[in-house]
Amino acid sequence: MASLMENLIEVLDLESQEYENLLGLSEKKTPVIISGELDELAKITDEEQIVVGKINRLEQKRQEVYTDIAIVINKDVNTLMLTDLIEMLSSRPEEQQKLARVHDRLRTAVHNVRSVNEQNRVLIQNALEMVEFDMNMLQSMKAAPETANYNRGAYSAGTHMGVDGRFDAKQ
Repeated sequence: MASLMENLIEVLDLESQEYENLLGLSEKKTPVIISGELDELAKITDEEQIVVGKINRLEQKRQEVYTDIAIVINKDVNTLMLTDLIEMLSSRPEEQQKLARVHDRLRTAVHNVRSVNEQNRVLIQNALEMVEFDMNMLQSMKAAPETANYNRGAYSAGTHMGVDGRFDAKQ
């Protein structure tokens, strides 16, 4: 049981490190989203995918160790919580403290990643709405009505109002 707990603590520690790496990348992504640097955003996203792959492998290993622990202590793996394990280790305070620290560290890292990712999601949503607004504005400018000007032969010489085929930032 002791080596299983050490394995669990080690895997959780590695998992928290990877979540902290993911947090760093997510925080690095925020100013890139704001500035609209798509090449840099793609690089960061590729790095995130590598970290997420590592997290998934560690999560699978954690599940295996967790299942082994549940079997040893004769508990249902689906209902066994990490906090339950921490309480069960009251007779071994050193392991209990290590497990509690790594649990808190992992929980904090996951919470922070979620928070930054939510912020990034809102920024991306706002950027998409702004692009959609700009596209609608440009399309409506192309559909502006013609002026009612006629030449001597009674042909329309009208021009589209407000459209000269280019964007004027001063308007």
